[in-house]
Amino acid sequence: MKPSANFSTFKNAMPFWSSLLLVPIIVFSTVMGGLWLALPPLCTWTLFAVLDGIFGKDEENPVSDAPDDELYYYRLITLIWFPVQLVLLIWMLAYVPDATHLSVFGKFMTFFSMGIVSGTIGINYSHELMHQTNRLERWLADLLLASVLYGHFRSEHLLVHHRYVGTPRDAVTARYNEGFHRFFVRVIPESFTSALSAEKAMLERKGLPATHRSNPFWRYAALQCAFLFLALWVGGFFGLVLFAFQSLTAIWQLELIDYVEHYGLTREHLGDGKYEHVKPRHSWNAPFRVSNWLLINLQRHSDHHYKPNRRFPLLQSYDIGEAPQLPQGYPVMSVLAMVPPLWRRVMNPRVRAWRREHYPHIEDWNAYKTASNPLPR
Repeated sequence: MKPSANFSTFKNAMPFWSSLLLVPIIVFSTVMGGLWLALPPLCTWTLFAVLDGIFGKDEENPVSDAPDDELYYYRLITLIWFPVQLVLLIWMLAYVPDATHLSVFGKFMTFFSMGIVSGTIGINYSHELMHQTNRLERWLADLLLASVLYGHFRSEHLLVHHRYVGTPRDAVTARYNEGFHRFFVRVIPESFTSALSAEKAMLERKGLPATHRSNPFWRYAALQCAFLFLALWVGGFFGLVLFAFQSLTAIWQLELIDYVEHYGLTREHLGDGKYEHVKPRHSWNAPFRVSNWLLINLQRHSDHHYKPNRRFPLLQSYDIGEAPQLPQGYPVMSVLAMVPPLWRRVMNPRVRAWRREHYPHIEDWNAYKTASNPLPR
């Protein structure tokens, strides 16, 4: 990958590098301890919400077919993030368990912050990388997911979510009126089993058993075991516990975003296990400028489902007539999702309005709550 971009492209790409600012913030809060431990979560959620309010929305669309060499400075942040995150994780595993200025609660708080970063940034960058055909990028995606013990997310996302989004077969499409806490307990086992079943079905179509060495679950398991060993070796048993807590926090952060992205949006069932094609209206979008810098345009989610391998700088924005819009960016909405009564008050009227606009002919939506309909295989 060689840059052919000019200084203007470099300047335009730099806001998407804002995630790197979280690294010194975590190091500073860890070394200082005390009330400073609240700094990383506040920066991730509150600061970016404030900056969204200041800098507003960005609904301009870039040229959608720029070649990769013109995207060098955009792609570079996703390529360097794994070594950056790995160094930060190793330093925390070596430093925090024996840090005398941190209480036990404080030590967990430091790894809570680490989990927010590895979930908000690391898993999000792995999501960008796994959609590419480049071998290096896919390996980096696997390494980032292994660092939070969630390797199967790649199989679930590519083979299940993108195919069945908006249907009962997709575990991570949050059902209408389903609170996040119920969703989280449901989605963890369901996403794992659906990913395993999808890989098994692919191998069966090739005439191979599920235990065949080409099953990526072997790779996921090996990489995750390597990270568990690394945590134990560097941080001892307490380091291993803190690492596991970091992983749980990252998974929680990921599933919060998953919950927000498609809440209550359902594709029409056409009968015989068939559903309409995925359309821009089946994802919630948020055109807020600064949170899209942090999340590398993840909030332009409708276009991601339309063109899954389109790189993040090229994702297109849709107006409200084409795709539903959230009242705030994902950072604010994910916090709101943690309080189901408030979430329903804000989002349920929007889902009902969406149904009236796009599917006025559907009277009974109860059939779309569970997997009772025959589903395509």
